[in-house]
Amino acid sequence: MPHPRRLVAVALLVTLALAGCGTPPELRRPAPTTAPARTAVTAGPTATPTPPPADGLPGGTLTPTPDPGLVAVPCPDGPSGARIMNLVRGRGGVLPSGVRVRVRTGPLCAGEWHYTVLDVTGHEMLQVVTQGRPGAPRLVTAGTDVCTAEVRAAGPPGIRTRVCDAGSLGVPGA
Repeated sequence: MPHPRRLVAVALLVTLALAGCGTPPELRRPAPTTAPARTAVTAGPTATPTPPPADGLPGGTLTPTPDPGLVAVPCPDGPSGARIMNLVRGRGGVLPSGVRVRVRTGPLCAGEWHYTVLDVTGHEMLQVVTQGRPGAPRLVTAGTDVCTAEVRAAGPPGIRTRVCDAGSLGVPGA
């Protein structure tokens, strides 16, 4: 049989250990205060509480930001169609200066790449792929088939889909 002092010591230790336990703070009722309760005053319409997300995760569902190169879309900040026409007439030397040109499609942007289709009076339609800042694009390629090695290797998916995967479908004369 254990010594009575030892039993008292163990009982005392257990009692002291349990004495620190109690109701967790988040489950305790707030202590009454003597300060008057404040009410919120709102101006304008009140917001309806948002129901919890269906996935059960706090903070709602995360919406991924799409890669700007995945899809070719109208360029919000340029380059302009006139800029592309000047580029193929200028240093690119693709078009003579006297021929009439009109933008048929684009420019469409995917990342820093641009795709434009030009109507050239008396000639086939001209596809143009450029790259760089909207104010200073560089000519990558121009012609009836612009799915070059550079476009396939370095172009963003949105441009490759437009010029390589679609082939010459939808571009008469290609």
